[in-house]
Amino acid sequence: MSDFSSGFKLGLVGVGKIVRDQHLPAIAATPNCQLVATADPYAELPDVPAYQNLDAMLDAHPEITAVSICTPTHLRYSQARAALMRGKHVLLEKPPGATLSEVEDLIATAAKQGVSLFAAWHSRFAPGVAEAQQWLSERQVQRVEIEWKEDVRVWHPGQAWIWQPGGMGVFDPGINALSIATEILPQPFFLQQARLLVPSNAQTPIAADLTFTDPEGASIEAAFDFRQSGPPTWDMHIDTDKGRLSLTQGGCRLVIDDELIIEDEEREYQGLYARFGELIAKKRSEVDVAPLRQVADAFLYGHRETTDAFIE
Repeated sequence: MSDFSSGFKLGLVGVGKIVRDQHLPAIAATPNCQLVATADPYAELPDVPAYQNLDAMLDAHPEITAVSICTPTHLRYSQARAALMRGKHVLLEKPPGATLSEVEDLIATAAKQGVSLFAAWHSRFAPGVAEAQQWLSERQVQRVEIEWKEDVRVWHPGQAWIWQPGGMGVFDPGINALSIATEILPQPFFLQQARLLVPSNAQTPIAADLTFTDPEGASIEAAFDFRQSGPPTWDMHIDTDKGRLSLTQGGCRLVIDDELIIEDEEREYQGLYARFGELIAKKRSEVDVAPLRQVADAFLYGHRETTDAFIE
């Protein structure tokens, strides 16, 4: 019998905002998933055994079979590798690593250890994404407009790490858009140019304008911005040879040729944990680096412009 047939016992590494907002409700709603303990030197949860680090947690709870890594990006590689080497299945919050090289090593380590590694691109589990992918698979994309804008003070309050190398700045939410685009567009696409606006007191951009194309010459434009006030904008509009598709509200709303196809509540993290359980049961890994590669290309190929200092 698989691990998942009788449930999997989970340890959480990192107990920050994303865990409290998303992981905990999803874990509670996932059958056969039992939260056993947490590891975080600065935070803990009520009524859950808490430890300073991953090793202490696993030493105290050998029954843990799977670990979710939810720490800042620059910490994830060492923690994930340690868990894999102890025979634990690992879910990696997005992005799966600070560099592509780190992720490639984790993939190899998981395979060698015979455990599952899951790069958790949560936006791909938004209600409209699967149907959008199916509809686009039979069409030629001509033009894509992506607009992903939000207020960093609302969504990342006090998170200084996001402005440091590896923190990705506006690409932290922007990679969500790229995770959807790399999932639903029928052709691979490639960066042509990028403009990165970097605050004078930061190492990562607060805004970015990106231009891509695909092998058929489609025009793909993306605008990411952390300076938006009010409600966020998480939208993409795709013109094809056979109609127009709009995936908005982060993927919760799908409109095709002015007809509303899907409008539903966001339950992305429930989808993540259900998928993690399936991968554990099948002893498979699922690590797509395409969204992270697009961000790496932007940092490699983008033109940097200094803008006003960011003040929290």
